[in-house]
Amino acid sequence: MSPKLVAIDCLAESLKQYNKETAIVVIDVIRSTTVIATAIKSGRRCFFAPTVESAFLLAKHLQRPLLVGEVGGNMPYGFDLKNSPIDIEKHPDKSRPAIIVSTSGIPLLSSLKNCSSVYVACLRNCAATTNYLANRYSQIKLFGAPTRGEFREEDKLCCSWIAAGLMKAGYTCEDNKTLELVNDWKEKPVQICGEGNSAKYLIETRQKRDLNYILKHVNDYNRVLTINGDEIVKLTD
Repeated sequence: MSPKLVAIDCLAESLKQYNKETAIVVIDVIRSTTVIATAIKSGRRCFFAPTVESAFLLAKHLQRPLLVGEVGGNMPYGFDLKNSPIDIEKHPDKSRPAIIVSTSGIPLLSSLKNCSSVYVACLRNCAATTNYLANRYSQIKLFGAPTRGEFREEDKLCCSWIAAGLMKAGYTCEDNKTLELVNDWKEKPVQICGEGNSAKYLIETRQKRDLNYILKHVNDYNRVLTINGDEIVKLTD
C-alpha cells in the first residue's frame, strides 16, 4: 500500500510534478484567501480573475458585481473595495457577487482552474480543510502563494497547521523541507503572523485593522472551499 503524502511548497514550477489525482490547496492568508472566505461566509458569491482586465470582462456577465482587490498593493481604478476582509464583510448588499483580484494568490488560483481538486484555505477554515482532506486523497499539496518571491510567515503557519493535522491522520511528509517546516511552525501561535513583511506592509499603510481581523478569526468558519470555473464555492458535506 502506497503511503499518503503531504507536501508544502511555494514554487509554481513544482506543481508540474503532481498528477490530476493530487489535491492542491491554495493559501494566501494576507489577504486574498481570507477575503474569499469572508465574502462567502457573509453570504456573497465570490469569483476570481487573474488580472484587472479579465475582472472587467467577467463583470459583464454578472449582476452588479463588486470589484475587489489590489495590484502591487494598490486598488485598481474602477474597483469598489480593496483586498480587505473587513470591507467585504461590512458591505451591506450581499446580493452583489464579488470578483477578487490580487497580486499573489489569485493568479495562482487562476492557473489551476482546469485541475480537478483545488481548494482554498486560510486561517478561518484551516481545521475544516484539514478534516475534509484527510483520507480523501493519497497526495496533498499545500501551496503558500509567494509574495515578492517570499514564502511569508502567515502562509507557512497555515500550511504547517494543515500538514500537522494530516500527519495525525496518517500522512507522511513528502520531503525533508516539508517536515522541517511542520516541525518549526506547527506549535507557533497565530501572533507570529504579525511579525513578517505582510504585516509590516499593512501596518505601514494604515491597514492594521485587517491584520487584527485576521489574527482574531482562526478556525471560525467550518466550510471547505473549492473552485468551480471562475467561482469559489463552499462544499455542503
